[in-house]
Amino acid sequence: MNLFSVQDKTAVVTGGARGIGAASAKLLREAGARVEVLDIESGCDVTDEAAVGAAFARLGGLDILVNNAGRAARKPAVELKKSEWDAVLELNLTATFLCSRLAQPYMKQRGGGAIVNLASIMGLSGGLFPNASYQASKGGVVNLTRALALEWAADNIRVNAVAPTFVRTDLTVPIFGNPQTLEQVMAHTPLGRLPEVDDIAAAILYLCSPAARCITGITLPVDSGYLAR
Repeated sequence: MNLFSVQDKTAVVTGGARGIGAASAKLLREAGARVEVLDIESGCDVTDEAAVGAAFARLGGLDILVNNAGRAARKPAVELKKSEWDAVLELNLTATFLCSRLAQPYMKQRGGGAIVNLASIMGLSGGLFPNASYQASKGGVVNLTRALALEWAADNIRVNAVAPTFVRTDLTVPIFGNPQTLEQVMAHTPLGRLPEVDDIAAAILYLCSPAARCITGITLPVDSGYLAR
C-alpha cells in the first residue's frame, strides 16, 4: 500500500490557479486524485457561498478539500482601512469556514475525508512586519482547524492545517523584492533556506493521505525553523 496515494479521490483546491494552490493541485493529481480548482481567475469566488455550493454539487462528491485561497493587506494597523480588514478576514477565514461547512456533508456521505487549511507562521507568532489583518485571520484558521477537527472526528473527517513561513508567491513580492526585508526574514530562518511552493504542497499531500490517518486538529509548520527560535 502506498501511504501517500490519494488514488481515485476527488479533491478541491481553492485559490489553485497559482502559487501554493497550483503546486498542491499538481501534486494531488500526480498522487492519483481527480482535482478541481476553484479560483477567482477561473470564475469562482470562494467567498460566494452559493457559487461554492454549486461547484461542489457539480462534482457530486468530495474526499479532499484544500482551503488555500488568501490575501494580505501588509501595512501598519493605524493605516489599515476597515474595508481592507474585512476583505482579508472574509477570504482567509470566513471562506475557509464556508467551504469546509459545505464540504462536510459530501465527506460524511463517503465515510470520511480530509480538509487541509492554509494557516501561517503569522497565525502562531507576532510576525516580523505589520500585517494585523493577515495575522488575525491566520490565527483564526489555526483555532478553526482545531474546532472542526473535534466536531467532525466522529464522521471520520480529519481537519488539519499547514503553517508556511515566507514562500515566494504573489503575496510575498514585497518581501522578496526588497533585499533589506529579505535579510530580516533570513535572520529568523535557522535552516538558512526558505521553502518553495512544492515543499508546502508536499506537507499538504501528507495531511491528505493515508499516512496521516491518525492526525487531526494539528497545524504543521513548514518554516525552516522560524518558530523554534
